[in-house]
Amino acid sequence: MTRQHVLVQEVWLENRRGLDGLGIGETRPRLSWVATATAAAWELELLRDDGTVEHAVSTSGSTRLVEWPFTPLASRRGGLLRVRAALADAAWGPSLRVEAGLLDRADWAVPFVSPSTAEPAGSAAELRPGYLLRATWDARELGVDPARIKRARVYATAHGVYELELNGSPVAEDLLSPGWTSYSHRLRTQTYDVTDALVDGRNAIGAWLADGWYRGRIGFDGGLWNVYGTDVALLLQLELVLDDGRLVRVPLEDAWSWHPSPITQVGLYEGERHDARLLPAGWSLPGFDDGEWSAPALLPLDGFDAQLEPPTGPPVRVIEALRPQSVERLEGGRIRLDFGQNVSGKLRIAVDGPAGHAVRLHHAEVLENGALGVRPLRAAVSIDEYVCAGGGVESWSPRFTIHGFRYAELENWPGDLDTVDVEALVVHTDLVRTGWFESSHPALNRLHENVVWSMRDNFVDLPTDCPQRDERLGWTGDIQVFAPTALRLFAAHGTLSGWLRDVAAEQAEQGHVPNFVPWIECGFPNFPTAAWGDAAVIVPWELYQHDGDLRVLVDQYDSMRGWVDLVDRLTGGTGLWNTGFQLGDWLDPAAPPDNPGQSHTDKHLVATAYHVRTARIMAETAALLGRADDEERYRRIAERALAAFRSEYLSPAGRIVSDTPTSIALALMFDLFASEEQEQRAGERLVELVAANDFRISTGFVGTPIICDALAKAGAMDAAYHLLLQDQLPSWLYQVGMGATTIWERWDSMLPDGTVNPGDMTSFNHYALGAVAGFMHRVIAGLDTASPGGDQLRIAPHPGGGLRHASASHLGPLGLATSSWRREGELFTLDVLIPVGATARVHLPDGSEVRGLGAGAHTFTCVVRDAASDPSRPRQRWRGGPHQDDAAPAASVTASPVETGETVASPS
Repeated sequence: MTRQHVLVQEVWLENRRGLDGLGIGETRPRLSWVATATAAAWELELLRDDGTVEHAVSTSGSTRLVEWPFTPLASRRGGLLRVRAALADAAWGPSLRVEAGLLDRADWAVPFVSPSTAEPAGSAAELRPGYLLRATWDARELGVDPARIKRARVYATAHGVYELELNGSPVAEDLLSPGWTSYSHRLRTQTYDVTDALVDGRNAIGAWLADGWYRGRIGFDGGLWNVYGTDVALLLQLELVLDDGRLVRVPLEDAWSWHPSPITQVGLYEGERHDARLLPAGWSLPGFDDGEWSAPALLPLDGFDAQLEPPTGPPVRVIEALRPQSVERLEGGRIRLDFGQNVSGKLRIAVDGPAGHAVRLHHAEVLENGALGVRPLRAAVSIDEYVCAGGGVESWSPRFTIHGFRYAELENWPGDLDTVDVEALVVHTDLVRTGWFESSHPALNRLHENVVWSMRDNFVDLPTDCPQRDERLGWTGDIQVFAPTALRLFAAHGTLSGWLRDVAAEQAEQGHVPNFVPWIECGFPNFPTAAWGDAAVIVPWELYQHDGDLRVLVDQYDSMRGWVDLVDRLTGGTGLWNTGFQLGDWLDPAAPPDNPGQSHTDKHLVATAYHVRTARIMAETAALLGRADDEERYRRIAERALAAFRSEYLSPAGRIVSDTPTSIALALMFDLFASEEQEQRAGERLVELVAANDFRISTGFVGTPIICDALAKAGAMDAAYHLLLQDQLPSWLYQVGMGATTIWERWDSMLPDGTVNPGDMTSFNHYALGAVAGFMHRVIAGLDTASPGGDQLRIAPHPGGGLRHASASHLGPLGLATSSWRREGELFTLDVLIPVGATARVHLPDGSEVRGLGAGAHTFTCVVRDAASDPSRPRQRWRGGPHQDDAAPAASVTASPVETGETVASPS
């Protein structure tokens, strides 16, 4: 084997694909890489910063989560890592910078600096301002020759949100740092490499600083101010490493000064007002005269208890810029922009106006009655204002606010339409895209893109419900149902594992898992709630299923166990959870606008079903971690809950209390039936109910993510397709037909006449109901995993619905996998790509299968007749899930890689 046949293409640390290795929090980060071929052994090299080189050989053959083979990292220590196959002529893969951040609290030797320690709570009319901080230093004054500086690092975080400049230029592209965590428990720190930005002589560092989530208004029903403290403050430590390895901390404590910024008012929900006339020219340059600036307060670090820790996920950034698809002047003078896509973000304008001229920027997701539909925004007025400095074209975008919008209106624009130069900046966590779907059905493709966009727009540092109104909270129920789909679409493990740390912290403080995390007391009931609190168990489990990494189960074990134990106590040890507050099948389409929890499905049926599921997961988790006593205990809890469910909600004939699609779908997908006969009868009843409703949606947050899978499991793929492709209200494609570019919170967020749902809670950007995209990948295109981590794949496409072709691809831990099928008359052709290190079992629609398919590209054909033209053809049953692998006869042929050009025909 020669080197061109084994190339390492990508390397990353832990499960944080796409995140660089600077400022990590692990001393022994695990390593993963993707290669073009397998190898019996891999050589790893670490070129340390002190010039020494460490080599190691991994003989496991694995390329995923390989244990750190080198000397453990200490704070600030690192080097360049690279990997190659352990072959004489193998080429090295790309280098990855690996460097620990400040790992111990004792590494921090500086105080917070605060320009504002106790501002009174503001209001929507009187938002608080932003601030500027600056400090200067000269290396020579510290006895350091600038030529000997090998590395320079800034370690920073804030109470509030901040951006840094060094010698007049931005330090990074990160936005809204340090992001939102449960600040009482955890505060993330950032590490920036500023080596190349230093100059010989005096240097200046500057910071923009504002309230953000820390003390700005957050939450609904009026919101809350000063949730985490009354100060807004910056924590910044600047360190130099010299060529002899000596560490020099630049003493900035007494060098800081502050001044009001040109941001005169700002709120995450409300918007930002920026008066460019107030910007001190050159304020972050070394030669600036800051004699009139004030000294900030110094707040000792030991006065704050929160854990300081590096981030586990990528930062928030501007991901792309959209130009408006239409620009029109309205009666009254405003200029309306339609960007053609609902986004989370902000506008960037280039405006030429006289000094003092104010341009206001208004935002909304939809239009209603010819005007911006702002009522759903509630108290999040979403208005930015820019006051021109004068003297030419000025480019500006707000720093510390974010909006959800497709439409914008410019008020008081100083020019004609041809002078409008405005972009929509799409802002969210900088996640790596990992999942794609495409079919011959344009509306289905648009639906999938709507799901992708809603995930993007709602991953602004943490998984939220919506990006636009006065809420934007980390609702646990939303990500619980959406996590499997999220992990197919994007490399979200780092973001979600960090959020789960907050779940555990809030759970320990509250005594249960709150309905949203971070938790704030803004008026919503704070009680244990099924399907929402179950996120503490299900989200870690889904992360394990996707990545095959037991560590997330180890890290979250106490949180997972705490939730199941709590529910067991709430049932009195009976397994029947039939008391207390519940949200149930939230937003059942039959629920009235002002009572979204009024579902047709018994709320306690939902609660008990989830208790069975999470107790089973807990038992499996304990088994995986070798905790035999716990495994036995949670199996007993699961058995009690299952017996209680069957006794309370299931008839011997298989009928379910409530007799709704959601109740039956839960029982089917959670394996709650006592016999195959019950399951079959329930499946038939599910089809009857769905058909009786003319294949329109009749499920809410709990039922919708699993309804198509339940129909497929019942052997009713035609019904699943009919439901998925329905375009009448309520349905997924109704939204597409109404021009949606994201997933709505309500099926009828916009009514057929174009008016907005009258309910107080109406978002046009919620990802939860878009969990059906997972069904499109797994079942329609047929691309699924058969083992945690994806080293075993299941390829089982289910053609139907009049589709001529469909395909799904997923960039998993081992590389890219694809399942792509097309129909030409009765000829069915399937193209499959299996990544290196994985094998697949392929199920063809004619009932044949191929087992043990290895890496490479493969093609299969078979004959598929429509059921309508072939009455003898059995109903096609769903092949999915670890316990649903039906025993189809194995094909006697072996697929050949595409390199041979051979097409493999299935035996008929």
